[in-house]
Amino acid sequence: MVRRSVRTRIVGAFGALVLLGVFTMGAVTDHMSAAAASGPGGAIQNRVTFNQQMRKLWEDHITWTRLFIVSAAASLPDQGATANRLFQNQVDIGGAIKPFYGDAAGNQLAALLHDHIALAAQIIAAAKAGDSAGVASASAAWYANANQIAEFLSNANPKNWPLDQMKAMMKSHLDLTLQEAVDRLNGNFTADIADYERVHVEILSMADFLSDGIIAQFPEKFAPAQ
Repeated sequence: MVRRSVRTRIVGAFGALVLLGVFTMGAVTDHMSAAAASGPGGAIQNRVTFNQQMRKLWEDHITWTRLFIVSAAASLPDQGATANRLFQNQVDIGGAIKPFYGDAAGNQLAALLHDHIALAAQIIAAAKAGDSAGVASASAAWYANANQIAEFLSNANPKNWPLDQMKAMMKSHLDLTLQEAVDRLNGNFTADIADYERVHVEILSMADFLSDGIIAQFPEKFAPAQ
């Protein structure tokens, strides 16, 4: 169980994220504009470039998550701006799949990712209050949300994104990110840095898995590998 002082700081951090996220979901800045050209009738893309773009989006996800944790832990004045950028990333990830699966699917993925943050805040708020039943309930919902994301992606591309693999990747992402936050806020900085290294390796693997799956599903939208 996380110490009470650490719980308080996590609650404040993620609570701010949830509030800011409500206002930032509609502000879209698409960091995969090149990928958007690959829609029906669009330009053929380079496979390596597409993979790099997908890696950039998911690296942004873990980078801005880490920067927000660091800012919140030290009560830095950039917390709001950092939270805005973190929430923007979730919209960008949703936008990245729109050229392939449509606008509704992209918006649904963005919403699921937003819920991922909101449920994390509920877990920590319940822990601070000493509400063990609330912790159990919110934790179940958080991991259920991760399974929803996995199911959503697998349903979109079942051949290349098998459900068991997607669920395992999402669970690993949740577990590693939570450990990173706990170690940072507990002042276990050596462990915290090692945690981030593990998060980084895992997210690059996920990005490669996702980009490879899209390329395999839509080969006509990509130039042949050289």
